[in-house]
Amino acid sequence: MTVKPLKRRRAARGSGDHLREEILDAATDLLLETGHAKAVSIRCVAQRVGVTSPSIYLHFADKDALLDAVCARYFEALDQVMQQVAVDQPSTVDRLRAQGLAYVRFAMQNPELYRIATMGEGRPGSDVDVTLNSSAFVHMRASVESLMAEAVYPAGDPTMAALELWTVAHGVAALAISRPYLPFGDVEAFADRVMRSACCGHIVTGMLGLDVPPMEAVTKIKGLVN
Repeated sequence: MTVKPLKRRRAARGSGDHLREEILDAATDLLLETGHAKAVSIRCVAQRVGVTSPSIYLHFADKDALLDAVCARYFEALDQVMQQVAVDQPSTVDRLRAQGLAYVRFAMQNPELYRIATMGEGRPGSDVDVTLNSSAFVHMRASVESLMAEAVYPAGDPTMAALELWTVAHGVAALAISRPYLPFGDVEAFADRVMRSACCGHIVTGMLGLDVPPMEAVTKIKGLVN
């Protein structure tokens, strides 16, 4: 599911909230049309909206703040997508799998927005960081918390465990976007295998113990299977 730009709404005179949304829509359109953040300038956005540059600065301190807000809105859409695919899953682990695949799918369908949101220079406290920590990430962490409560995942810090899985999903998405010529095969199937390995590996590691040497862990796992 590709998240489409919202249709721009001409703001009524003096309606600041509507104008802000129109500015965000124009910046988003420019990003998707040009495929690069460098093509988005305050001047270009102002021209597209039909206002002066100072009108943009009334809502956004600079271009970085504008791009943060654009990406934050799209990460809100990502959260909606992740929640939608999780609704009818038969178990918590299936829900977590669906959320991870939705994350990668979203990134692949919106590569430029994804690059700006997750691969650009980070600024702690930015709108994007707030969104990542209060919507999509929080819901992924909730799935991890449920797995811990069900004793599927070992007890521990759910934020750390969710961040581990988030890192795996991001790694797949980032590499597939930046190096699409690598022999991934079907990217979604590839992502599913990688994230399944990470999720199951965490479960098994929790059962065996974090301090068990790798070869000893292999021996124990073979003993369980046989």
